[in-house]
Amino acid sequence: MIGEKEHMARSRMLPPLPERMRPHDLDGYVGQKHLVGKGCILRNMIESGNLSSFILWGPPGVGKTTLSRIVANSLKREFYTLSAVSAGVKDVRDVIDRARSNRLFSAGASPILFIDEIHRFNLAQQDALLGAVEEGTIILIGATTENPSFEVITPLLSRCQVFVLKPLGKNDLQELLDRALKDDELLSGMDIEAKETDALFRYSAGDARKLLNILEIVVNSSTGESPVVIDNRKVTSCLQANTAIYDKGGEMHYDVISAFIKSVRGSDPNAAVYYLARMLEGGEDPLFIARRLCILAAEDVGLANPNALLLANSTFQIVHSIGMPEARIPLAECTIYLASSAKSNSAYMAINEAMVAAKDTQMAAVPLYLRNAPTKLMAELGYADGYRYAHDYPGHFVDLEFMPEELSGHKFYEPGDNRQEDALRTRLETLWPKYYNKKD
Repeated sequence: MIGEKEHMARSRMLPPLPERMRPHDLDGYVGQKHLVGKGCILRNMIESGNLSSFILWGPPGVGKTTLSRIVANSLKREFYTLSAVSAGVKDVRDVIDRARSNRLFSAGASPILFIDEIHRFNLAQQDALLGAVEEGTIILIGATTENPSFEVITPLLSRCQVFVLKPLGKNDLQELLDRALKDDELLSGMDIEAKETDALFRYSAGDARKLLNILEIVVNSSTGESPVVIDNRKVTSCLQANTAIYDKGGEMHYDVISAFIKSVRGSDPNAAVYYLARMLEGGEDPLFIARRLCILAAEDVGLANPNALLLANSTFQIVHSIGMPEARIPLAECTIYLASSAKSNSAYMAINEAMVAAKDTQMAAVPLYLRNAPTKLMAELGYADGYRYAHDYPGHFVDLEFMPEELSGHKFYEPGDNRQEDALRTRLETLWPKYYNKKD
């Protein structure tokens, strides 16, 4: 067994545990049996050598990068890698040119280009890949945590198979833990007892990288103990003392996005833009943030400033087109605008109440005079009889009951207390005094 000083010295010299435990072939790969099990599609592709471009879609830490390297190693293919976070169109074209030159020189099989977080590539970057993928200059393997049908352009998606990777199950995590304790060059030389694993697996949340990182934190915090006993209390205590930086798949993710949402809702542009920066600095997908801004614009700004939703939707489209790092600017602009806007949740409250009523009144009959009468029989049955066309009346309005009988007189929308909706309230009080009485 190694001593405390030797453990600390060796741990400083070695790569992190997840990197040390990264497998190099399918026999060492844990999880995703539906793809790499005997007779399954990816294993068959590797064993036959008939490789085509594909995209790996799944949550963080389930082996997307590892699997792409295993494919390259197994087939002895030249392997290029780009990160969509930092690579631009020029980087893509440079790699394609190198791949084309090397293939011509060696007359070998198409090299593999692995692009991590491919969903972050903007349209121009994805377009730059099309020709090379189509002509077979490269075999593209993309990795994404986002639904590729929304984030990858259709021409590129049509040239790639999409394989869905699942979070690792309890048995997979147990296998990873056992292998690390048995096979790792550092941990295998220590007396470690995994007495309890509930907290370890719960905090890992199906993420192999997170599991091994937590294991390393717990072991490193236990130097001098023999044996090192891993239990639920120790795991929780170590994680509280070693709060991780922003993690897209972890608890900090939810804390920061919650603070961001509440800051916008609370009309604090300074706090909102700070939490925006925290998310971007931590590697959050800018499209995730843009989607949240669209929801905020509808739910919390609402009818107090209808332009907010237009701006949020435009922001989403712009972020999708230009990508990072420039996307930080429209994201900041939209964040500050929404935070500084008047707030109203009247539409949010109205639709929620209406959804409850709709669920309870699914069989409520639509008044006959509101129904269409496209056939003679329907007209004879009274369909559309008694309907009055609003544009034929002064002010383009007619006092007609539009609700089913069961909901007659029911009011779902209550205007918010803001200048924009004050004007709506005034109009509604004039049109519908029985619902919007000035005394309300």
